[in-house]
Amino acid sequence: MKIVFFGTSHGVPEPNRRCSSTMIETGGARYFIDMGTQSIEQLITRGIRPETIKACFITHMHGDHTNGLISFIDLCSWYFKDADPEFYLPGNTDKSVEAIRNWISCVGQEMRAFKFGHVDDGFVYEDESIRLTAFRTKHTDASFSYLLEAEGKRVYFSGDLRSPLYLDSPLADIPVQEFDKGLDLAILELAHFDAPDKYYSLLKDKANIKAVCINHYSNIHLQSAFELIKKLPEQKIFLATDGLELEI
Repeated sequence: MKIVFFGTSHGVPEPNRRCSSTMIETGGARYFIDMGTQSIEQLITRGIRPETIKACFITHMHGDHTNGLISFIDLCSWYFKDADPEFYLPGNTDKSVEAIRNWISCVGQEMRAFKFGHVDDGFVYEDESIRLTAFRTKHTDASFSYLLEAEGKRVYFSGDLRSPLYLDSPLADIPVQEFDKGLDLAILELAHFDAPDKYYSLLKDKANIKAVCINHYSNIHLQSAFELIKKLPEQKIFLATDGLELEI
């Protein structure tokens, strides 16, 4: 399984870092977690055919996680007609689909009949290559983290969390039971959960967490990331950057 970070920034782009978008390659197919940047352009730049994208899963509907979604659906509607990805959206899915349809109609195009699924707690999607499970977070009224299982590996995507300052329990946004079971990779945001002590309490003494990738951060959060790395020298902890490719 390969994980490619198309965008690793926080709520706004930074120099050389775009907003949230991650591509997963496994079983001869490709999937996205979020499309906060113009992912279609990066696919073309990399020589990747949009027809190989099987599904896109959105953690929540904020623009830094969805701004590339309409352009992707638009081009798959009228130009890349052999592409037939599925889209899984949280919140009011019908309202979001209608908004996308109306926007595309504003430029004189018609959205094709793609499959749109709804994201809620629990099982979301499964095919011959991956299984995806969602866990509700308190970042918005409809925001989720994801556990992706493929090739016998387990990868956790935190999505956006809510600051522990606003929670009765600092780890209430995180499915601790999945960390207890072990993960091959935990991809954790730092823009809203700027709390190395809390991540430390989650990760300490967990040899079954093989690697931790800090994602969705700004330069002002780097000190917190370095503090976490210093606290857990035995853990493999690193920063995500745009274009980073990981083989899991």
